[in-house]
Amino acid sequence: MPSSVEPRTLPVLPLPEGVILPSMVVTIALESDEAKRAFDAAEDGEILLVPRVGSGLATVGALARIESSGVLPGGTTALVVRATGRARVSAGVVGPTPGLWVEAAPVGEDAPTEEARRLGAELRATYLALFERRTGRRGRGGLDEALAGVPVDDPGSLADLAGWWPDLDDDRKIELLETVDVEARVRLVLDWAKEALAEAELTKKISDDVREGIDDQQREMLLRRQMEAIRKELGDDGEDEDAVDRYREKIDALEAAGVDEGVVRALRKELGRFERMPEQNMERGWIQGWLDTVLGLPWTERSTDNLDVDAARAVLDADHTGLDEVKERIVEMLAVRKLRTERGFTEDDRRESDQASNAAPVTRRKAGAIVALVGPPGVGKTSLGESVARALGRSFVRVALGGVRDEAEIRGHRRTYVGAQPGRLVKAITEAGTMNPVVLLDEVDKVGSDYRGDPSAALLEVLDPAQNHTFRDHYLEVDLDLSDVLFIATANVLDTVPGPLLDRLEIISIDGYTEDEKVAIARDHLTQRQLAANGLRPDEVEVTDAAYRAIVAGYTREAGVRGLERQLGKVLRKVAVRIAGEPASGAGGHAGGTATPVVVDEGDVLVELLGRARFHREEVAERTAVPGVATGLAVTGAGGDVLFVEASASDGEPALQVTGQLGDVMKESAQIALSWVRAHAGSDLVAVDAEALARRFHVHFPAGAVPKDGPSAGITMTTALVSLLTGRTVRNEVAMTGEVTLSGRVLPIGGVKQKVLAAHRAGITEVILPARNGPDLDDLPDEVREAITVHLVDDVSEVLAVALTA
Repeated sequence: MPSSVEPRTLPVLPLPEGVILPSMVVTIALESDEAKRAFDAAEDGEILLVPRVGSGLATVGALARIESSGVLPGGTTALVVRATGRARVSAGVVGPTPGLWVEAAPVGEDAPTEEARRLGAELRATYLALFERRTGRRGRGGLDEALAGVPVDDPGSLADLAGWWPDLDDDRKIELLETVDVEARVRLVLDWAKEALAEAELTKKISDDVREGIDDQQREMLLRRQMEAIRKELGDDGEDEDAVDRYREKIDALEAAGVDEGVVRALRKELGRFERMPEQNMERGWIQGWLDTVLGLPWTERSTDNLDVDAARAVLDADHTGLDEVKERIVEMLAVRKLRTERGFTEDDRRESDQASNAAPVTRRKAGAIVALVGPPGVGKTSLGESVARALGRSFVRVALGGVRDEAEIRGHRRTYVGAQPGRLVKAITEAGTMNPVVLLDEVDKVGSDYRGDPSAALLEVLDPAQNHTFRDHYLEVDLDLSDVLFIATANVLDTVPGPLLDRLEIISIDGYTEDEKVAIARDHLTQRQLAANGLRPDEVEVTDAAYRAIVAGYTREAGVRGLERQLGKVLRKVAVRIAGEPASGAGGHAGGTATPVVVDEGDVLVELLGRARFHREEVAERTAVPGVATGLAVTGAGGDVLFVEASASDGEPALQVTGQLGDVMKESAQIALSWVRAHAGSDLVAVDAEALARRFHVHFPAGAVPKDGPSAGITMTTALVSLLTGRTVRNEVAMTGEVTLSGRVLPIGGVKQKVLAAHRAGITEVILPARNGPDLDDLPDEVREAITVHLVDDVSEVLAVALTA
């Protein structure tokens, strides 16, 4: 440990900035009154220099001797002081003169240990190595002189040389000043010097690598220019110049064809960059990819529309059975296009009025609508898009949007990103080969959003006929005219489509097929497709209408026809096994083949091929045979469906429990139904006493794995509760749907057509609907209206009168 000396009373000069260490000789300007008083108090020329730490002073200062004093050109007094050692500040005292006085104990240094000498030698070598790395040469002059002035056996003074180190901040210098132990001081500075040396070596290595890379690039560039000169002399311009010429020819052709000048200007600008850029530059490949993408678009290609309305109607009828509303809308669209083309309506409808009023010319807007086909799976939404393209004579391309969560999938990536690509719409136009294809935006209701953006928001511009003539993909960065594209969107439900996007769509509902329509579709379309898929000829199989009807009624229960096609495929695969001569299990075939044609009819033959039927019309009667069960109607993502409601009561605290994976709206409807029943207890409608209602009620919706919500099951729950309490069963031929209020009013609901079609598929013959839904019955097919009796009601009392048995 350092030896201690008796404390002394010394005047203090607080240093406004910087740190002075022993053996340093510095000049100090006395700019403050505090500094002047300290100088006046140092009668014997000795003063204590203490650095500031925050709002106070350091615990150790440098003892200094004033060598000389003088006046600077500005009139400020300056001192030349030499720091001679350290002194530990113990306390402030009152001195004999004004100024700051402290009691300080000078710190003497003992003889250095062997470890301190070893560390000092290492520190000396590190100083020299660090100076060499920083300057690139061996030390001469200042550093050598400073090191020569420090004895080899005085490592403490060697460490104090760090006070002149410009890269060392004041905090570290104060730490060095306060480290009075020699060995600890040398070790501290050695660690700092090694850290700086490692940083200097790393910096030098990076600099050398960069310089070497630049030299290599310059050398390669020189060689390439020499090669270009040699090629030129030999008359061989190389592939790169050929590529530039090809790009220039394509751009000239676009300009001659009248493509937007903004596109041509952008292409020429990028081609210039591509031509000037050295081949080894990474960005050259990105520019070439951009040029290929933009020039790959069919800027000048357009299909000629087939505007023969009768021919279009024939194509639609040949491709699809039923769907009259959709076909009619498409034919209307073609008729409008035909009239506008023939009569020259190619400018904005307001042109004449603008000319009359001397208004500024209005930018041309093309008339159009974005059609959205909404309906359950399997009803033919996607295939309708193909039929429209075939009817118009246009190219068809499908863009699948289900599960898309990145906005860049629609608008493309910005070119600053590695691996940037254009959006799906640009790719679709390129794939179609024309600027006016039919683009099917499939599953638009299943677009998601996350931290990467909202693709549905990017679709707002695409699906607006007033804006999409200047659609700008982030990758292309040029305007792309989409106004000639015929967009057709498809969706299963509209609940998940954002409002602004829904507002741009013309909704056409496809609610499903009747049994007769399914039989016709199976006979005219599905069977032919499955025959080809299973290697059969039309003359080898004969499926009767009775078999088709049996498959539709007993083996499928859906709004569309996908399940029906799967069942037909299964039938024809069994037939293929028979014809091929390899009997299938239970098929009754025999080796050597089967006589053709194979007739598939209802009854035993169908059971052999498909097994027992999965659905029975008696199911509703079985489920409603006990009080407390009512048959409702609902709409799901798969179309309309029959929904059973079961109610039970048990002793216990009066309460209501509702189960079946229900949403909040449906749970509230159950509360409303029970409240209405309680309010009418003892009346002719609910002929029970109050004690019968003082129990625990449980309302359950079977098929608990399927989420359910909405108010349209209100009258069904009310009927189930009244049936339970009165012991009267619900008529098995009746199904119902409608929202109920606390006063017993029946309010209108949506999805009437899908719900009634579901009731028809299930064999129900009577349906109860709200009276205000009466106009919706016009949408029902004639055969369904004839097969089902519809009761339009305004009040729950009317529902109970129709639904409950006597």
